[in-house]
Amino acid sequence: MAKTKVLHIIKSLGRGGAEMLLPETLKLHDKEIHEFHYIYFLPWKDQMVRAIKGAGGIVTCLDAKDNIRLLLQYRRIISYCKEHKIDLIHCHLPWAGFVGRVVHKKTRIPMLYTEHNMQERYHITTRNINKLSFNSQSLALGVSQDVTNSIKKNINPKIPVHTLLNGVNTISFQRSEHSKIRSELGIPQNAVVIGNVAVFRFQKRLVEWLQVINNLREKNSNVFGIVVGAGPLEEEIKREWKDLELENIVFFPGLKTDVKPYFEIMDIFMMTSSFEGLPIALLEAMSMECAVVATDAGGIKEVIRNEKDGLTRKVDEWQKLSDLCQILIDDPAQLEVYKKAARDRVVKNFSLKRMVDELEVIYSDLVTKRGLGD
Repeated sequence: MAKTKVLHIIKSLGRGGAEMLLPETLKLHDKEIHEFHYIYFLPWKDQMVRAIKGAGGIVTCLDAKDNIRLLLQYRRIISYCKEHKIDLIHCHLPWAGFVGRVVHKKTRIPMLYTEHNMQERYHITTRNINKLSFNSQSLALGVSQDVTNSIKKNINPKIPVHTLLNGVNTISFQRSEHSKIRSELGIPQNAVVIGNVAVFRFQKRLVEWLQVINNLREKNSNVFGIVVGAGPLEEEIKREWKDLELENIVFFPGLKTDVKPYFEIMDIFMMTSSFEGLPIALLEAMSMECAVVATDAGGIKEVIRNEKDGLTRKVDEWQKLSDLCQILIDDPAQLEVYKKAARDRVVKNFSLKRMVDELEVIYSDLVTKRGLGD
């Protein structure tokens, strides 16, 4: 039987949440019946390429320096689809979605689009193009119910829109206690480490994150922080870091392909986000038994049931996260309870295997409908 050939299209293969899912899902897909291809456009954002190739994916970069040039690559994508006999296109995030819809319209190859963010958070130009083009595809998925609701409210689409919650590879993301990062950074063994893994964008509110750490340090000399990632606001964040004199307290190791050693030294995973889809880093941290303290932004509240799986506060109450962290610092037994509760939650409800199984059913349905001439 011929394999179903699936083409993923995404703007970059850097270390964002959507990008990180691609190699992880590929590891679990049934490659006896599927063949996976990947097209991206920003050659300098390629951190996931090696992992995708290592898991059996076929990766191609169609160099595009800006969004207009990205859209103009649709002819090359059509040629690629013909050459490789692509059966299904799966696009991620708006600009990949826009070019994928052009390809779908001209080839009638079934196209699936995954939305990772709320429509309200996009630039007005992106939002308008999304609304105008949204029905030129077969099906859309929201990574959380909030994201799906946002699509329905702002776009009112005629095509089907379903929710498929993000997942994490709970077998791969398990704590081993073998990480050497704590000793490499000079963090005392008895210290409480509060961490985050994020792209340095405004919605992550990492300046505020540092302010929470600074507040905690006034009472707790044994609290240290670590933020893995990089991004456009790095200069602003580092300026606050220096102004608060946290240089030897909070560590910025930069962009990392393998974040597991950093999760292993975190006791608390803290998010001060103003909005989210359903953050992959949160699920990974929970799988690695990090207790969660966070705002209830977007999909976070779909994952964390307050005082059961972790501790949350409203988005505009981010300052109160220091009080929640203090509760866990003062009660190590309670901290351990929330560490175990976090992993239990993702194992039972947010495993990547569940997500991949549901995705493969969707792939099969779309390809079958095309074969029937639907």
